[in-house]
Order: sequence, then C-alpha cells, then structure tokens
Amino acid sequence: MKIHLPNSAWIGNIDRFISSFDTSDESILEITSHKKWISVHPVVSCMIAGLVLFMKKQGKKISFKKMEARSKHYFKRIGLFDLLDLDSEMKITSHESAGRFIQITRITNSKELDDFIKEIIPLLHMEPDKFEPIRYILEELVRNVFEHAYSEEGAIVCAQYYQQSKTIRIGVVDIGIGIRESMSGAYPTKDDVEAISLALTPGITGTTRKIGGTEANAGAGLFFIKSLAKISRDFFMLYSGKGMYKLLKNPKHKPLKLIANPLEDHFSSKDKLPFWHGTVVAIDLCLERTLDFDAFLDLINKVYRKGRKDQTKKRYKRPKFI
Repeated sequence: MKIHLPNSAWIGNIDRFISSFDTSDESILEITSHKKWISVHPVVSCMIAGLVLFMKKQGKKISFKKMEARSKHYFKRIGLFDLLDLDSEMKITSHESAGRFIQITRITNSKELDDFIKEIIPLLHMEPDKFEPIRYILEELVRNVFEHAYSEEGAIVCAQYYQQSKTIRIGVVDIGIGIRESMSGAYPTKDDVEAISLALTPGITGTTRKIGGTEANAGAGLFFIKSLAKISRDFFMLYSGKGMYKLLKNPKHKPLKLIANPLEDHFSSKDKLPFWHGTVVAIDLCLERTLDFDAFLDLINKVYRKGRKDQTKKRYKRPKFI
C-alpha cells in the first residue's frame, strides 16, 4: 500500500488524497510526503495511524521516507513519529498544546474514553457550554467503534482547535469491519455508499430491522453529528470500504433546514475509492455558529421523530407478495 501526505488535504478537497491511496499491494506500507509544506486535517493523521496499526497487526513492513517538509514539527508533536517508531533527528521543544491540537490517541474502552474527554477539556480553553457538542461527537463516534467496528485497536482520535475562528476539526478512525458489514445483518446493501446513507438515516441501525432501533441504539448518532456540521455550515465526511459521503457547506444565503434523508441534503459521494478496512469520520465545527446545544437537541429530536415516521410509512407501503 502507498499513501502520500500531500501539500493540502482538508475535508473540502480530501477526495484527491483518498483517491491517491494505493491498495494494490498490502504486503508493505509506503508513506511519502510533500517535500516543502504539508497542511492536512487531523483525520489524515488518524488515517496514517490506522494504516500503521493495521500493518503492524499483520507483521507487515512499513517504509516511511524522510520528511523534508517545514511542517514536519507538527507531525512530531501530534505523536505520528512516535507511532511510526521513528527516531527523529529534529530537536523539538515540547510546549503546552492548549488551544491548538489533541495528539493522536487510541481509545479502546469506556474508561479511556471518559478519561480522554476529561483531559481535553482544559486543553481547548473553551467555555463549558461550547464543549458540549464536542463531548457528544467524541462520545458517539468512539462508542460507535466499540459497538459496531469489532476493532481490537479501538478508535484513533485526533483534533485541532483554531482559537481565532473558534473552529474545531475532529477525526475518528477505526480499522474494523466497516459500515457495510456492520449493517449487513439487518440491511443488506448493494454498495458502500448505500450502507453509509442508511447509517446516516435517523431511526436505522445495523443492530435491528426495527425502525427506531433499540433502547440502547436508536440509530440517530451519525445523523446528529452530521446535523451539527450542517447547523455550523461546515463539512462532515464518512468513508468506509470503497464509499464516501461528504456533507458540503450550506451556502450562507440559504436558510438552514435539517433533512432526515441524507441523499436529499447538499452532499457529494463516491463509490469506487480505494478500499478502507474500517471507517473514517471527519467533522469541522465552528462553535460561533452552533446553536445552544439544548435548543439543537430539541430541533434534532423533531426531525428524528419525523424521519422515523417516514421510514415506517415507507416500509409498510412496500407491496407484499404471498
């Protein structure tokens, strides 16, 4: 496999980065980078980390060519070089990362998740009410890994906070069974994009065919997170297997409307991408443009109930042949 850290890879232009990922030979992982400057979303670092763990688990070779880019210090500080077991020649002075980034972190159980969330609160220098959406995103995405991914390596998390714009960018990655396989017991699908769209639909969960899910899993988490990005007029991306769904920025001149059906939203998708063993999720969130979290939950619940009702009607409208 070959993966290249490009000059730029954010959610808006991440298609090119993912399309360049070469999965033709899984006997070795070759990591290269742009020579001058690298500016990437935290999810890209999580993906590199996931690939490294995937290859280490199988005892395969990993080749990382020397990084010459001026931004290599960032990758050292976020812990990527430590994960790669590289003895960096760079002499980098460690300093407090408050207000900037959260290092690449593996979370394998609920206690580690709770401890992680407690630790990052002071790092981000935020008012408590501004942290609630972030807490929700992290708890939901990481618990999705625990409940659906069947990944021994757990969830790989990384984030960066931009204090001037009040924007946080979050990446959560796993190298588990992927969304299509997770959904297959209750909802067999023709491809990964269809499976991803079902996973984003409120009231649908791979744990049961029952609309609205179960008491433990209502099939609403990813829909809630996508809606947070939409309210913030920011990006959201979900990539698994060969499929990717990307929520595009809602134009500022258009009124916001939450939509239960992800295929009726302002989005793009691809279905023939290089195969990813597991799931990749990325979200950007401008906290200045996010509603009061309680008000947001009230709004979401209304859309969720309507979406669940629509799904129920759709199911019972299907013809039954005896």
